[in-house]
Amino acid sequence: MATTFKTLLNNDVATTRTLLHEAIPITGTIASGTYSDNNIKTYAHGMFQSVYDYPYLSSSANHIFDITVGLAASSSTGTGSSIPSGAFTTAAQYVKKRNIYDQMAQVLVPYDISGNIQPFDQDGNLNDGGDPHTAGSRKFYEAIFVNFARLLAKDEIKKGGFSMTFLSGGTTSAREDTLILADYGASSNFFVNSPTGEYGLLYTASTDIGTAANPAMGHIYYQAGIAVVSPFAFYNGTQRKAMTGPGERPGDVGAPAWGIPGTTTTIYSAFSQSSIDTFADGLRNRLVDIQFNNTTELNSTIYFCRANTGDYNYSSNPTYLTASKIRVKGNNPFAQPVSYLTTIGLYSPNNELLAVAKLSEPLKKTPSNELTLRVRLDY
Repeated sequence: MATTFKTLLNNDVATTRTLLHEAIPITGTIASGTYSDNNIKTYAHGMFQSVYDYPYLSSSANHIFDITVGLAASSSTGTGSSIPSGAFTTAAQYVKKRNIYDQMAQVLVPYDISGNIQPFDQDGNLNDGGDPHTAGSRKFYEAIFVNFARLLAKDEIKKGGFSMTFLSGGTTSAREDTLILADYGASSNFFVNSPTGEYGLLYTASTDIGTAANPAMGHIYYQAGIAVVSPFAFYNGTQRKAMTGPGERPGDVGAPAWGIPGTTTTIYSAFSQSSIDTFADGLRNRLVDIQFNNTTELNSTIYFCRANTGDYNYSSNPTYLTASKIRVKGNNPFAQPVSYLTTIGLYSPNNELLAVAKLSEPLKKTPSNELTLRVRLDY
């Protein structure tokens, strides 16, 4: 046991930040209901579905993500009015879909200068003005929300490596396209105008991103762990290109089939007339896989505990002496004092013990050597 305390100076303390990444693959077989839908949990309120990796009643089941959909106030009118008058006003669970959209928008999108909730902007530029349905400034008035569990997303999703693969396009009896939505180029090109932090745009291809041929089809919010997908994404490539003009809206004509192949429901009809659970069933049955890398931010404080030549060469341990002689010197009175370091204690300014670090093996300390011990606290 040391008899004195040594003060840590500024040069003895350093801080570091380490980002740890973990690959997260989510296969479509899990989301589609591998265990006879026992891993898909629905609720009496019907506002979202939860997907688990095992039957959700199992003690080993882990929550993966939630699926829900929302409609903005101006959905279906194309005019930006606050009270819609189109078909979506009679949609199944219309009020719930409206409330979900507003809740997600007020969390992920900044309010405007008047304190109003803003819709999701296609290209992330909230100040480009103009008709909200013109190319380059279109809003996502209808949106699919995939909320990833914190267990998977951790502190944030790594930029530039997120992708979702779906079966897209097609007719009521088949699906003809494989749709990949990914945050291409987001590692160096992302947005910071969200209250939750940073987000990237989701595109269907890595080339011509941001053009009329390849407009953004959704957002991925990295810290929040939420993907926002536009129904435009599920129209086939030809149909998406045709919907880049001013005022054009997704409609039932040419809309892709939704749900299980063989049904007559289209994505437009599903948004306007299906319940949230039914719509989520369609999305899950189209899902091929989701891949991303999560990020764990590891902050560390490193203390360099230095034992100089004259430090800690003696111990107050009662067994250190025998018959008034230093035991470790034997019978040689000319031998140097020696001690063995086994433990480091970090104390407050009031000498209150705050943390203890144990060495893997005792270190010999004599007046002829110096030791620097590195103690790291992770948090």
